Amino acid sequence: MTTAVTEPPGLETQRREVESLLQESELRAGGSWYMVDRRWYDQWKEFVETGDQNSSSFPGHIDNSELFEDQDSYHLKERLVENEDFMLVPAEAWRKLLAWYGLVEGQPALERKVVDLPSTLKVEIYPVEVYLCLHSNMDNVITARFSRADPIHSLQDLMCREFSVQQGAECRLWMKSSDTSCERLRNVHVSVLDACLTSGMTVIMEMRHADGTWPSSKPQIMRCSVEDQDYRGQPGVCGLSNLGNTCFMNSALQCLSNTPPLTEYFLRSAYLEELNFTNPLGMKGEIAEAFADVIKQMWSGRHHSVVPRIFKTKVGHFASQFLGYQQHDSQELLSFLLDGLHEDLNRVKNKEYIELRDAGGRPDQEVAEEAWRNHLRRNDSVIVDTFHGLFKSTLVCPECHKVSVTFDPFCYLSVPLPVSKDRVMEVFFVSLDPSAKPVQHRLLVPKAGKVSDLCSALSQLTSVRANQMAVADVFNHRFYKIYQPHEALSCILDRDDIFVYELSGCVGGGEEKNQEEEEVVLGLYLRERSHSRDYGSGSSSYGTTLFGHPLLLSVPRARCTPEALYTLVLQRLARYVRPPDPSEEVEEEEEEEEETQTNEEDKQEEACSPIPAANEQPARRKSCRKKRRRLFSIQAVNSNGTTERGMGEGFTSQPYVAVDWDSDMKKSYYNENEAEKYTKHSSMEESQQQMSVQLQESIQLFTTTETLEEDNPWYCPVCKRHQLATKKLDLWGLPEVLIIHLKRFSYSKFSREKLDSLVHFPLRDLDFSDCLLRKKLTSGEPPSRYDLIAVSNHYGGLRDGHYTSYSRNKDSGQWFYYDDSKVTYATEDQIVTNAAYLLFYHRQDKIRHPAPPAASHAPSTDTTSCTKQDTEQGGAACVTMETD
Repeated sequence: MTTAVTEPPGLETQRREVESLLQESELRAGGSWYMVDRRWYDQWKEFVETGDQNSSSFPGHIDNSELFEDQDSYHLKERLVENEDFMLVPAEAWRKLLAWYGLVEGQPALERKVVDLPSTLKVEIYPVEVYLCLHSNMDNVITARFSRADPIHSLQDLMCREFSVQQGAECRLWMKSSDTSCERLRNVHVSVLDACLTSGMTVIMEMRHADGTWPSSKPQIMRCSVEDQDYRGQPGVCGLSNLGNTCFMNSALQCLSNTPPLTEYFLRSAYLEELNFTNPLGMKGEIAEAFADVIKQMWSGRHHSVVPRIFKTKVGHFASQFLGYQQHDSQELLSFLLDGLHEDLNRVKNKEYIELRDAGGRPDQEVAEEAWRNHLRRNDSVIVDTFHGLFKSTLVCPECHKVSVTFDPFCYLSVPLPVSKDRVMEVFFVSLDPSAKPVQHRLLVPKAGKVSDLCSALSQLTSVRANQMAVADVFNHRFYKIYQPHEALSCILDRDDIFVYELSGCVGGGEEKNQEEEEVVLGLYLRERSHSRDYGSGSSSYGTTLFGHPLLLSVPRARCTPEALYTLVLQRLARYVRPPDPSEEVEEEEEEEEETQTNEEDKQEEACSPIPAANEQPARRKSCRKKRRRLFSIQAVNSNGTTERGMGEGFTSQPYVAVDWDSDMKKSYYNENEAEKYTKHSSMEESQQQMSVQLQESIQLFTTTETLEEDNPWYCPVCKRHQLATKKLDLWGLPEVLIIHLKRFSYSKFSREKLDSLVHFPLRDLDFSDCLLRKKLTSGEPPSRYDLIAVSNHYGGLRDGHYTSYSRNKDSGQWFYYDDSKVTYATEDQIVTNAAYLLFYHRQDKIRHPAPPAASHAPSTDTTSCTKQDTEQGGAACVTMETD
């Protein structure tokens, strides 16, 4: 059936109206123009210029048959030329011609769009022809044509209709070129032209699985992931695999995952409409998408644990400091992630320049409202809605007393901890009494003190004079370092094994003595000899292995002989070295005669001296004598106990000797169990003397007036120079979710330390009403009371450590302990520890209070009960949720 025709106006009117539209119509991006066969147009033009209503030149219905390859597909011929094969008329002119003459039955109107090509506008004659299919059925392919001006979501809408995709399903598109490589079509609001989609490409649509994963984890492979159909757990109660020192990332992610407004925003896919692909400060939406994938998997209820590998890769791509698999700070990761999510989801697409104004004596309320409005003009996202607050900053010039007041937004509060001037150290004290076991002591010493201060503190507990003590770091059966009294205690780490030895003489001199009476502090190692000599090393000595705890002895130089040292060492080891009974004593008969070099070495070993005196010569006569067999031999060695040297070389200021045991003799006379025993002093029974502080005290410290440091001065607009002004921060407006960062890691020019202070923070009713400057409160629940919802923990010291988290499930209200892939139930009395590092508080007027979970709402079908004895490092081992 042909297109209906209306009564046309006069021929002159037709000519005038169409030609006027042709002359006046301009090309506008996205506008529509229509193709008309050139021969039909010429005939119409002749008709309206020379003929009349009954002329034989009447053109009839618009007929574009010559422009098509065939009359079935109506596929446009290739290489058609404008003004030779066809004419282009604007949409209004086309509508008039169509109304006057109609279109041949079955033919489609050849509408073409104006596209904004680089440096020119052009009517697009040949649209982009692409192939469309679903990832789940790539054999079912349809062909479709789109203008380069069409938005990508028009492809997505067409595919959803053609493939009967369930309404509300979350989809994403990939475009695949002929070389089979795939690229995400991330921004569905850009045009086909801007997405670089060209004819011949295939567009693949995939739908998110019910478990939160996508069929294609990698675009190059496009492989399907297999869902764990058997597991059904509580949404959100899901571990995160450690990819190699990524516990810092896992801890932060678990806290954010259990922040209700943020997680619900991603679960309902609200982020899809707010992805900002053009923000130069953002990550092209990739961080937001990667975060959404992790959240949706964790809250699908279909995983024991999720592997956040793609998220880790994206973070490293946009923040090079997180590349690789080194340990990092969970707060630094959180700061980057909140900023990245904000910029990826910023609803402000074009940030305007805003000149900041000083308060200038205006009321705080007015200045604060202005500052917040200005902030929202450039920053508007779910992160701002959830985490951003406002504080007041007051600077006072010390010279002219100029007062500068500004209001600045914040995303989290970094509050200081009171720094103790003391330090708790644990040491082992080794008495001169051979029968006494080493005693472990806990000491309170000055944090900036010296080794002599440690000795003084220990002296008060042992009644041994401080100058009769030697302090050493023992590692791997040897002295890693022997400290001098003047050295700083900051050189000693908490993890070091520190031994303090009582000496018979004073350390560091005293009365002048002759060389024979001079005391030598001797380092003593225990070694076990192998049965064969270590010829492979190029040495003629036996192979030896260090064992047990070394000793420090104060010995008169005159007694530093093999005979005297043997007796002295036997006395010092009396507690765990059994002297032979008279019946066990072996008297060896020794013959002296002309000897070979090898048995001369044996004789040297028996004499406990590896090198004979220069004037000694092997005996040439044969004689017999009796000698008692010794339990061990003594060798002079280097500081590591590995290289032997002659005693005849003389002792240096810090000599070392090794007590070498034959394996059989050691087995018979050396009691290893007894040697390892030690006792604990009563100071170890007391609770560790660590500083305890209330969270409110740290918040008050945050708002305390301080003087700026020399490397961070303020430029005074009145004095016209930089000044060390006083600065005070006050809280003005608080966010829905308040993150408090406890500044446990202290860095200065002279020291670096971690503060292990126990911060008592409330689980409920954290009230800011006393320290909040803004007193105008809305009706209902005051927005200054908060309940705890998550904690990021850090265990360990500066060099190493481990991150975990406690989080309260938003649906059940149950607390859980997250340790990478392991998830366990937690009770409220476990949450407050000295490992707490980041605290997440939710404002009470925004909290939903779920009903207590029923037994059927357990997070896993393999839930097991637990007792308090199962608790480990902050989490009760109740339900283990680990991937195989």
